[in-house]
Amino acid sequence: MSDYESVLADIPDDWTTATIEGLGSVVSGGTPSREIASYWGGSIPWVTPGEVTTLKEKTFRLTSESITEEGLRQSGANLLPAGSLLVTTRASLGYCAINSVPVTTNQGFKSIVFRQSSNPDFYYHWTRKVSPELKRRASGTTFLEISGSDFKQIKFPVPPSAEQQTIAQILDTLDTQIQKTEALIAKLEKIKEGLLHDLLTRGIDENGQLRPSPEQAPELYKDSALGLIPKQWLIGPIEHALEKIIDYRGKTPTKTEHGIPLITAKNVRMGFIAPEPREFIASSSYDNWMTRGIPSKTDVVFTTEAPLGNVAQVGTDEKVAFAQRVIILQPKSHLRPELLKLLLMSSDFQGRAMRAASGSTALGIKQSVFKKLFIAHPASMAEQDAMTKILRDLDERRASEFRCLTKLTEMKMGLMDDLLTGRVRITPLLKDAV
Repeated sequence: MSDYESVLADIPDDWTTATIEGLGSVVSGGTPSREIASYWGGSIPWVTPGEVTTLKEKTFRLTSESITEEGLRQSGANLLPAGSLLVTTRASLGYCAINSVPVTTNQGFKSIVFRQSSNPDFYYHWTRKVSPELKRRASGTTFLEISGSDFKQIKFPVPPSAEQQTIAQILDTLDTQIQKTEALIAKLEKIKEGLLHDLLTRGIDENGQLRPSPEQAPELYKDSALGLIPKQWLIGPIEHALEKIIDYRGKTPTKTEHGIPLITAKNVRMGFIAPEPREFIASSSYDNWMTRGIPSKTDVVFTTEAPLGNVAQVGTDEKVAFAQRVIILQPKSHLRPELLKLLLMSSDFQGRAMRAASGSTALGIKQSVFKKLFIAHPASMAEQDAMTKILRDLDERRASEFRCLTKLTEMKMGLMDDLLTGRVRITPLLKDAV
């Protein structure tokens, strides 16, 4: 008995099961000839798996391509009524969506046109759960595909109609909240992107506001090697702003299963250091390996190759070792480390670093070249602090939304397992809680 069959065996006594074929009609898709222009560009939406695999919402109405009535007649495509469940059954298995308008699909789908007693919304959530079963039944050498006959015989649970509707409503509510939170996070990221550019080119005035742009107040700016910058700002090669550069070039240290965490260029992402991949060096090797310098929590990390240009701060007081292709930057007292990180993350600096890089296999930048790149920043520590606080507050808001998203996603996954299998039954209290 497969895992899927075990799940179905444990459904409540007042639920039944039915094959997909027993729940409705299974409809295949097709592709009109590309060589006949009159088949394309009509009023009938035509869906490909790629449009469903990237879809975040349950329903859709717009497609990138459409076909004509003639194209429909002269191909294997079939018109699906609104409210059908489109399931990808070729290459990408188990992605699904519900069409809100009549559509056709290509041959990468098996679509279910349900009878009135079945709730497409309930089976949308169930189908997202059964992708492993589709893969188990699929076959193929170039790509996996499940045949129409096998697809029709897959069994689905059949709760009472009212319970199907309520389960779908609860899961839909969570999906809506997840989508809203994801949209808010994306909006905050866009805001940060624009704000970062403005702060690093205009700065903050004495009133705590963004300084007027050069077009609005040209008298507040001066010409420099980087273009117009605020008159009170300092500019020069990055080496002039650094107390020390620690370069871990050379051989990769011997790795062990446990010990001191080893940070490689792969761990350094844009803005943070990721825990994966997890690698270590022996504690006894630490002092010998780190003879060039021991990093502190606020030091800035910059990857010089593979990948080039990722920036983060060390972020921990614990012992960590660094591998080659990573340099540690310790700024002088007149430049906040957090602002240095933001300057190096800016699109302007990233572009100049890329243009200064060399290499045929992988782009890299030498320390001797890197330290000559110019940066501009406020002379005033108060202005530096104001700039970093604005972005820190925005990051904290974004992190809060990420925590909310994680909580919602975990709640959704737990409820999917419980509600869709009948392990937890619908009660007024549960419905009201969601």
